Amino acid sequence: MSDVIKIEKVPVENGDGIIALVSINRPNKLNALNHEVSSGLKEMCAWAEADDEVRVIIITGSPPEDALEGKRAKPHAFAAGADISEFIGKNSEDIRTLFKDNSWEAIWNLSKPTIAMVDGYALGGGCEIACSCDIRIASTRADFGTPEIKLGLIPGGGGTQRLTHLIGYGRTMELVMSGENIDAEEAYKIGLVNRVCPPPELRSTTLALAQSIAAKSSHTLKVAKQVIRAALENGISDGIAIEAEAFANLFDSEDKEIGVKAFLAREKPEWKHR
Repeated sequence: MSDVIKIEKVPVENGDGIIALVSINRPNKLNALNHEVSSGLKEMCAWAEADDEVRVIIITGSPPEDALEGKRAKPHAFAAGADISEFIGKNSEDIRTLFKDNSWEAIWNLSKPTIAMVDGYALGGGCEIACSCDIRIASTRADFGTPEIKLGLIPGGGGTQRLTHLIGYGRTMELVMSGENIDAEEAYKIGLVNRVCPPPELRSTTLALAQSIAAKSSHTLKVAKQVIRAALENGISDGIAIEAEAFANLFDSEDKEIGVKAFLAREKPEWKHR
């Protein structure tokens, strides 16, 4: 794995498997997304999808390094957008090739649960990384925005589409067309993030949620994610039919029997698919 992507393997409590805590590691560049980061995230996604030990993936940004004497410390950042230096001299064909196989879609297409742990700036492509995750937990010093309009561009990593599903048409129009940032409190109010907590509690809050999710049947979690995603791509009648079929199919799974029997016996389920 590239040096710009760090992976901490956190054991699942009282069970098998791990939570993959993935950090974008360019703190001196505010964890900006360049080609190396994108490639590293795609490689991470391929590993996480293939490794049965991985139950949940958390994505975050590395904290700033200590400032040199007399220098101002860098601010915290989840990912402060794309590395704009890589845009120089690029034309439409270059960008189409780069975006045909990108890290936002690699994260979005993971079948396992994903959580964005956002501390500091999540701007442009960084905001889109957060939106590609299933759940977003933010610290009180998080800032979100899509400033691409200030460069004569628009979001290109799914931002216009995923933001519209998350926060609605009008709010997305305001964010994209103004290019202005919103703080964590506003992001929570409009539904962009699930929870907000003080910075010292961000890791423990995020890991507690990840541990709760990781304790469930991995097979059932995948089905739940597929069915919830179907709501984004289908009308309500088709979506309800998809849900009903998936629900019925789970009655043929070993984990349904394990879960029901454990509930009736007031015991903790020992899932077949951990």
